Amino acid sequence: MGRRIDLSGAEIRGDPAEDGGPPIFLPRQPAASPLLALDIGGTLIKLVYTASCGGEAELRFAKFERRRLDECFEFVRAEGLLGCNGTKTGSSKENMILKATGGGAYKFGDDFREKLGVSLDKLDEMDSVVSGANFLLQNVPGAAFTHMNGKRNSVDISPDNLFPYLLVNIGSGVSILKVNGNRKFERVTGTHIGGGTMFGLAKLLTGCKSYDEFLQLSQKGDNFVLDLIVKDICGELVCQKQGLSTSTLASSFGKVITSMKKLTDYRSEDLASTLLSAFTYNIAQISFLVASLLGLRRVFFGGSYIRGHKSTMENISYALDFWSQSQNQAVFLQHEGYLGALGALMSYGGPRDENLTLEDSQEKENTQESAAPPADVTSADEHNDSNIFPYLLVNIGSGVSMIEVIGKGKFERIIGSHLGGGTILGLARLLTGCSSYEEFLDLSQRGNNLAVDLTVGDIYGEHGYPKIGLPASTTAASFGKVNSSKLSDYKVEDLAAALLNSFTYNIGQIAYFVANLSGLKRIFFRGAYVCGHEKTMDKISRSLKYWSKGEVQTTFLCHEGFLGTLGAFWSYENMGIDGLASHEVIREVLLGAPYTGQFPSVPLTQEQDDGEDTTSEVEMERLRHDNAVLKAELERLQRENAELKDRLVKCGEASNL
Repeated sequence: MGRRIDLSGAEIRGDPAEDGGPPIFLPRQPAASPLLALDIGGTLIKLVYTASCGGEAELRFAKFERRRLDECFEFVRAEGLLGCNGTKTGSSKENMILKATGGGAYKFGDDFREKLGVSLDKLDEMDSVVSGANFLLQNVPGAAFTHMNGKRNSVDISPDNLFPYLLVNIGSGVSILKVNGNRKFERVTGTHIGGGTMFGLAKLLTGCKSYDEFLQLSQKGDNFVLDLIVKDICGELVCQKQGLSTSTLASSFGKVITSMKKLTDYRSEDLASTLLSAFTYNIAQISFLVASLLGLRRVFFGGSYIRGHKSTMENISYALDFWSQSQNQAVFLQHEGYLGALGALMSYGGPRDENLTLEDSQEKENTQESAAPPADVTSADEHNDSNIFPYLLVNIGSGVSMIEVIGKGKFERIIGSHLGGGTILGLARLLTGCSSYEEFLDLSQRGNNLAVDLTVGDIYGEHGYPKIGLPASTTAASFGKVNSSKLSDYKVEDLAAALLNSFTYNIGQIAYFVANLSGLKRIFFRGAYVCGHEKTMDKISRSLKYWSKGEVQTTFLCHEGFLGTLGAFWSYENMGIDGLASHEVIREVLLGAPYTGQFPSVPLTQEQDDGEDTTSEVEMERLRHDNAVLKAELERLQRENAELKDRLVKCGEASNL
């Protein structure tokens, strides 16, 4: 069975902020020949190995970019990690086996055999990640900690009161698992907007060469330069009267829409800060929704893209605390990027499963183009005033607002997302130079998101990850395939397609979780960024069909009345939301994104006690904002019209020659 690692008495020694994490001292582990385990992921190779230090054994950690596989091989040789005498020769080296997990264990097995003369014992990735997390939580004091308001505090967790918990593993993409015990868990869901998305977009927007460089840039930046906040929409006076913070985040990158600036006009530091806040908040929000659906209070965050980075942990902690109203607390793990490799190392000397192979399995529907739109399951005459309620109304403007409508004039805003239409168009303008949402959609029609999106097949190979039902074509990380830091190396059409794919599926996923949490089976979508745009509606429909397995009905509303996808005629009045379209307009844009200040404790209902003066002022502020946007658009159209006339005149002059 081989050597088993003795974990009793394990403790962390050294500075917790040390790169890769400080060693873990193993006082009862014999300082014999080393043991090595690897986690070969989509972008990084993580190594955990035993080493002797002053006659005592300890666990050490190292990482390499996956594209630099040869550097990893050199490190393994130099550290003598293939046995006490280094690499073995002769026929015996063919019998040497290393424990390995992650998709790269399948893709690069031949490289390890050719370059190092070893075989890889391939272990299931999710099994290994959970085993690694449980090892830290059950055996290593001080391995868990919180990080909020600039303070890092150790968390004491009793092994007897550990399960169940939610584990959010942030790699290139994000996997969310419910852990019920040792080797007892289920992958609940995941999101393709993860570390690979942040790093991919960071390369394109800032030109950074490494993820650590991106994090350093973000520390020096100000996301308010590009983010649209409530003060930008309604002004400080209205915020004061409504009891709202002026810094409430409405739309990430939303300020780019009305700006005449180009990508080169923005500081790399501000772009990096905006990216980090946008996606860490999103990961925290999805984690909160999943924890709420499962009734879990304890949420642990791991994965190689946390890196012990203070702002990353601060953002996640604050967002989770905000959305859960302090019911959930974000807990982080020391050596969070090495959970898979730690789990693989723990398998030495334990009961050994047969070496895993990636066999074909029946592919489940995924969020790629192969998924079909939801079937029309409800006829038009089934909709009337008595059975339309309750439903979820999703308004997609610069941000996204989600409102539960229980009856005529009875509605309450549940939550929102700062990743909305303003985010899509803002990023589209920076990445593609497009001047309008219509131009962006036209570009996306001619693009291929797979040119920049990382798929499960890119990580695991042609068979995908059948154990958890992920076919090879499933998107693992939006923009996760971006390797170059030169924006000109990519077609604007492909970037547009990836943007549309990424954010529409994210909106659909969040809408499904919110509807599920509220027990709603019907979702209506409205807003300038979705209605009338067939491609956007199709993407959202596919997303809802995938996440709900066809159980949630999706309908789109356009203007006062709309002959929807199900053939029913709707109006704001007979849907009970005529007040929402006017008096409550300010509440639509106040999203559930984190901010500094106090959140109003009064439920958002149709009737307010602030009086008609406040309502009128809110409406006036909205109209001023809309007027400014329309004025900017009118000026753009006038410029284009003048340019077109000029070209026509020149063409006419040429034809007369």
